[in-house]
Amino acid sequence: MAQAKFRGRFLWQELMTGDPAAASTFYSKLLGWQAKASAGEPAYTEFHVGGRGVAGMMKMPEAAAQMGAKPMWMPYIGVENVDDAVEDIDELGGKVHRPASDIPGVGRFAVLTDPQGAAFAVFRPNGEAVPLSAAAPKVGEFSWMELATTDEEEAFEFYSKLFGWQALARHSMGPAGTYLIFGSDGVQRGGMFKAGEERGPTPNWLPYASVADVDMSSKEIPGFGGRVLAGPMDVPDNGRIVHLSDPGGVLFAIYAQTAPKQHEPVAKPAAPAKTAAPKATAKPAVAKAPAKSAKPSAVAGDGLPVSKPDDAPVVPPAAKKSLKPKKAAPAPSPVAKKSSAAPAAKKAAKKAPKKAAKKAAKKAAKKAAKKVARRVAKKAAKKSVAKKKAAKKKVAGKSVAKRAEKPSRKADKKHKKDKKNKRKNKKDKRKKDKARRKK
Repeated sequence: MAQAKFRGRFLWQELMTGDPAAASTFYSKLLGWQAKASAGEPAYTEFHVGGRGVAGMMKMPEAAAQMGAKPMWMPYIGVENVDDAVEDIDELGGKVHRPASDIPGVGRFAVLTDPQGAAFAVFRPNGEAVPLSAAAPKVGEFSWMELATTDEEEAFEFYSKLFGWQALARHSMGPAGTYLIFGSDGVQRGGMFKAGEERGPTPNWLPYASVADVDMSSKEIPGFGGRVLAGPMDVPDNGRIVHLSDPGGVLFAIYAQTAPKQHEPVAKPAAPAKTAAPKATAKPAVAKAPAKSAKPSAVAGDGLPVSKPDDAPVVPPAAKKSLKPKKAAPAPSPVAKKSSAAPAAKKAAKKAPKKAAKKAAKKAAKKAAKKVARRVAKKAAKKSVAKKKAAKKKVAGKSVAKRAEKPSRKADKKHKKDKKNKRKNKKDKRKKDKARRKK
């Protein structure tokens, strides 16, 4: 059996807010989370479901707020090597906002933005990855991730290169555009689509958490200090969702399954889709939570539904992008499926060493080429600087010589003038002497 990987999995969710106390009360009441505060600096709160960490929270730093940062939920996405991911970011068009840093006893992370401006973090926990399980997300666990962006195809290209995600399906939402479902190894991880201004001034990731009853929860939201923005509304695959804002104005979403799933398969080019039978939902991967920390301190698992390679993902809500009431919005559509991929897995296992070797060679060549390019550029820069200095010295020398020549020219000119005057004076004197003799 292939070893489980962290790459491309949503491992943690983190809330940055201006009012941690209000947010803690709100989410604890809405989702049944148990809040556990750490004694570190800055203060950090972990949210647990049944003794397992699912999310974290910290107060928005004043410096970040002064620079224009807004309260938000930010996903931590798994990678095998944080430093390699950070090194690739510039080339892929993203930006590094916090360099790779260690969280003692937990792992290593870095905070980035994609080319469109959506914030996320790459994260490599200590220890080994836990394989995904095949049980439905529990109440309070995350069931879907959704990216609202300015260009879903460009965004997908960026994330697919960074995390190895695949486009599992594209569904038309009519005038609203296309909803792209992404994942890896046939496992759905979320969706992305082009959003309008109503989703916020900048692209952002929206987490969906599972609840027992969306309609009941939506009635309770105002009493907990939040606000319902859209819904409750039905979405494909027998689910219901609500988009809401917490007491600090941060966007969030809840989801509930109302009946057994009736999903359709991923559409493949030039081939008709087949209808699949209803399947059971899946449970996020679980990892052992380390000690408390002032940063994300537990790997909560994906919090996502699992579907296996040979079956198709569920169609997300082919609805509208708006968060305003009475308008549909894309929602989670998790599903677990039986796998018929044993032969494919064997082939993949055989090809894996070759692919790994090829990838390693390609990476080594790329790094070597970068080093050579940097050296050449450095030498060229040094030569250019030396030439400029030499040219400046030459110009300066000429200028000094000209300044030195000026007094010499003036002296020569004066000497000639004096000589001429002497000759003239002599001539005049001779004339006067001659005139006197004649008299």
